[in-house]
Amino acid sequence: MALLSNANTLTRYRVEGKDDDISLESIREKLQHNRFPEIEDPAAVFTSGWTPFESHYLSDFSEKTIVFANFILFCLRIDKKSVPSKILKKQMILETQKRLKESGKEFLSKNEKKALKEDLEASLLLRIPASPNIYDLLWDMEKKEVYFFSSQKASNEEVETLFTKTFGLHLIRIFPYTAAMHSKTLTDMEKDRFTTLSPVRFSE
Repeated sequence: MALLSNANTLTRYRVEGKDDDISLESIREKLQHNRFPEIEDPAAVFTSGWTPFESHYLSDFSEKTIVFANFILFCLRIDKKSVPSKILKKQMILETQKRLKESGKEFLSKNEKKALKEDLEASLLLRIPASPNIYDLLWDMEKKEVYFFSSQKASNEEVETLFTKTFGLHLIRIFPYTAAMHSKTLTDMEKDRFTTLSPVRFSE
């Protein structure tokens, strides 16, 4: 739970798009519609969806609180499956020896090894449980900003995609350039000058 941790990473976003019809009730309905599936597909390598802040593994929003102080608070859950390389290597050795013994061959061809590896990986993925990853999201509707408690590329890309799919709004990552472009205190001339700036190089 990154929001309550004493060490975390954070990505700040600006929310853009028409939000006139966005209400607390509609937000809850949209979250419920795009919540993390409670019946998981055992063949899925990657699954994502929204979960309540109070309940990461029971994703029903109907009776959960999403309003905390002046913020909307919920979480992005991403479950991933991956086969540990040592387990895959072990199974490859065992299955290769078995096939060589049965066929009388001295070695498997490159294509045979590739097909065997793909079959073993698919079989192992069905048996290995997915690892859940939870990322808190804090939405300040008054300022039209979102604070997402992760800076990992994959999780950031997923939250940007899912947020747009869920609410029809876009998340624009805030860093010096985008902050300047959306600033209300800079003139158009100053913004034009900002785009021509070059990084300063410091020499020893």
